[in-house]
Amino acid sequence: MNICMIPMEIKWEEKQENFRNLENKMALVHPETDLVILPETFSTGFPSGEEKEHIRELAERNTGETIDFIKSLVARHNVAIAGSFIANSGGSLYNRAFFIEPSGDECFADKHHLFTMAGEHNIFSKGIGRLSVRFRGWNIAMVICYDIRFPVWCRNVGNEYDLLIAVANWPTVRVDAWNKLLVARAIENQSYVCGVNCKGTDKKGFEYDGSSMAVDFKGKDITVKVPESELLYASLSREKLDSFRDKFPAWNDADSFTIH
Repeated sequence: MNICMIPMEIKWEEKQENFRNLENKMALVHPETDLVILPETFSTGFPSGEEKEHIRELAERNTGETIDFIKSLVARHNVAIAGSFIANSGGSLYNRAFFIEPSGDECFADKHHLFTMAGEHNIFSKGIGRLSVRFRGWNIAMVICYDIRFPVWCRNVGNEYDLLIAVANWPTVRVDAWNKLLVARAIENQSYVCGVNCKGTDKKGFEYDGSSMAVDFKGKDITVKVPESELLYASLSREKLDSFRDKFPAWNDADSFTIH
């Protein structure tokens, strides 16, 4: 499977500008790409320190302009696209992951670990399940930003996923931890991991450098950079993954547990 990661620069709370930026980037995506991954809350940026009612003005339903825009890109380029957006469901706000396929199938799940240090828990409601989807023969799981710090939540029980996607607005001041956590999750779960961060400066002055990578099941960075387009690529091998799991079945010795 061929992955394109877009560590796009986000303009905070400027949806139309972010849509235009992404549309320009999508025009450069290689035609053999199967899946495009965007940063967390790509259309608005992460709403750190804002009042809940202000964030409510940015929130949308699953049929709002952000997902409608993503569906138009999916149809035009014949790729799946994954990312997250600010969602409103029944009056509650969520940081919602999405995975939209060319077939029209769609999957959503809400961020479980809310970033308390930025007051995210005062704005959003907590999700109760991890996004899980099967796409072109691959089992894929997806988490959002702070979720990647929690290995139990990311645990690959019985090889239930082959690829873990992590989307983020992870500031430069802590980006070394992000890079190490992506590698750790890949090694311990014997799976590919693709982590996509954003670029830009948020309304609190925090900077984001776009650090993103694809990591294989041994913890090796397999990212291919295309500097002129700022796009990142990775080619995932099902054969190599299955062979490694057969030869080194550490997953067989994993501890059983229940998440409460």
